[in-house]
Amino acid sequence: MTREGKRSSMAVQIDPNSGLKIFNTRAGKASEKIAGKGYSTLSDDSLTSLPEEPVGAVFNAEEQEKYQAFKERRRGAADYMEMKGEFSRYLEDLYSSDPVQREALTDDCEILVVGAGFAGLLLWYKLKNAGFEDVRFCEKGGDVGGTWYWNRYPGIACDVESYSYFPLLEEMGYFPTMKFASGFEIMEYCQKLAEKFGFYDKCLFHTTVEKTVWEEEHQSWLVKTDRGDQMKARYVILANGLLTTPKLARIEGMETFEGDSFHTSRWNYNVDLKNKRVGVIGTGATAVQVVPEIAKVVKELYVFQRTPSSIDVRDQRETTQEEIDQWKSEPGWAKARRARFAKISSGRTALKANDEYLAGKVADFKERKQHARELSAEEMMAKQLDTNFRIMEQIRTRVDNIVEDPEIAQSLKPYYPYGCKRPAFHDEYLPTFNLPNVNLVDTAPSGVSMINEKGVVHEGKEYGLDVLIYATGFKWMEAATFNMVQGRGGKTLQEKWQEKGTQTFLGIHSNGFPNLFIVAGPQGGGGSFNFTDALEVHGDYLVWLLETMRAKGATAVDVDKAQEEAYVEHCKQVDIQTSAFRDCYSYYNGEGKAEPGSLSYYGGGRWHKYRVHAQETLEPYIFN
Repeated sequence: MTREGKRSSMAVQIDPNSGLKIFNTRAGKASEKIAGKGYSTLSDDSLTSLPEEPVGAVFNAEEQEKYQAFKERRRGAADYMEMKGEFSRYLEDLYSSDPVQREALTDDCEILVVGAGFAGLLLWYKLKNAGFEDVRFCEKGGDVGGTWYWNRYPGIACDVESYSYFPLLEEMGYFPTMKFASGFEIMEYCQKLAEKFGFYDKCLFHTTVEKTVWEEEHQSWLVKTDRGDQMKARYVILANGLLTTPKLARIEGMETFEGDSFHTSRWNYNVDLKNKRVGVIGTGATAVQVVPEIAKVVKELYVFQRTPSSIDVRDQRETTQEEIDQWKSEPGWAKARRARFAKISSGRTALKANDEYLAGKVADFKERKQHARELSAEEMMAKQLDTNFRIMEQIRTRVDNIVEDPEIAQSLKPYYPYGCKRPAFHDEYLPTFNLPNVNLVDTAPSGVSMINEKGVVHEGKEYGLDVLIYATGFKWMEAATFNMVQGRGGKTLQEKWQEKGTQTFLGIHSNGFPNLFIVAGPQGGGGSFNFTDALEVHGDYLVWLLETMRAKGATAVDVDKAQEEAYVEHCKQVDIQTSAFRDCYSYYNGEGKAEPGSLSYYGGGRWHKYRVHAQETLEPYIFN
């Protein structure tokens, strides 16, 4: 037998103890060049603190008009395209060695999960502990990690504090090295999780699910993949994340560029940026982390910006030995910290991550104001918008205090409600624009107009480049999987939602798609500003549901159409009621095109009321 044949035969084996198939399909790392760090620790207080809050500043009619003008100038400017045809090369996996060769599978399993990021890893831990062993995972990448597998650009870090974000810290006996961990540390942690809990034996890597069809006669799903698999699964769980599909800005002539180019989610470490002329298109959360790092090595950097991000302070720090010693003496410390984090209702407060509160040293995360009378919903919103406005004023003042060129500073100031676009945090991004080799090209309001063989052309000026990097982000809550799931009657999930808008119950079920469960997808609540919260809650819910079905002897579960419609209407109303906080164009609202209630869930803790009622009464469920 050849070496390749031996490797292929070892890829799929039978566990002698359980009789279940186990896999050995994890790919090797493509290059040791794939390495880096996240946020730096800085000692300069002028960079790690915001200016004083402007006392008495209010979001009055004049300021509202300024925000509206900023928004309307950009109406219709967002034009993105899928990476197909000649642009499909931007989706190639550059992080792993070639896929492990294996036989196509045509067998059965009880549970098939799509995705091997935090959601998949946490699901396996919970399912295994509940006695569900016949579980299989399909992952298009060559290793675990999910978003942290695909996003490995220089400077990548998590904006949720690591002590609350990392799942299963106590079970792992692990303490993150930094308050805001780098993506490289998170990726390594995912690998440690997978090794400790036997995940690698359960996962088919470099395997993309292409079609999932409900077979009524078998009460199960037929799952087809790009590796020729045709597996049957009683249950299918989609756990492939919120931001999984990269997107490109549609720019005339982009296919003609003769230099190197890539998307940040497929960072090409074989391209040496040292002493090169480099362009970055996009200034969202990814670019904010990338720009300060590559500015240190490139000859010339051009940052093409259509809309500025809000750049808040990061104030990174290392985890102290004192903290580690304290946590070692506190059973349940990580879960308690995450529970306190989940109580924070303000996005900025959550992402600032006050240590005194999260460590339990103080009772609340803010000083509560006492009003002479109970405020109406309208009055509460007005006060929140005023607070929001003052935060943005601080952020804009910070730009003036740091950026030396007044014209560049003005271009870097955002005029929209805080959190309307994804907030960014960095203490080195703004100072980067004071460097002699860094150039901001303000392309507002329409963005870059043309690319030719030599570089970017904007307003008649050519910017010659050796390397062009697309930091143009991802589709929000648009997993390609939705178009490949075919339920009762032959209709795909995407077709159903295109006809009526997003239709789910709890964001987890959709009528007509029995035994299909979506983790942390559209309309999915139960979380907080920490994504791991939702994964914990959804994982616990699914274990409860599967145990309930096991006890009932049920083979399939669907949800009642009327219950689904009532939940969908609820999602719509809470979105409309809070829409003033999202009055701009961003991926959160489909660049202004998404129907209310169709993407994120904005009902806060009310999601749990729907979940608890469902679990206590079982009214929404149709068991067979």
